[in-house]
Amino acid sequence: LYFDERVLDGDAIRSFDGVEVIVDRMSVPYLDGSTIDFEDTIEKQGFSIDNPNAQGSCACGDSFH
Repeated sequence: LYFDERVLDGDAIRSFDGVEVIVDRMSVPYLDGSTIDFEDTIEKQGFSIDNPNAQGSCACGDSFH
């Protein structure tokens, strides 16, 4: 997840409460029902994504089984 102003051919734009997220079309179904928040606490700082489609999560990126 990073800030970028580019939109490539085939990318989809989805809005989350006014914040536009650009994602490749294959990944769009994985975003259904997701929420994005920004946290700035002593424990966490950065974006957090709550994705009900993920059956589990880990640091390796293998969230979808």
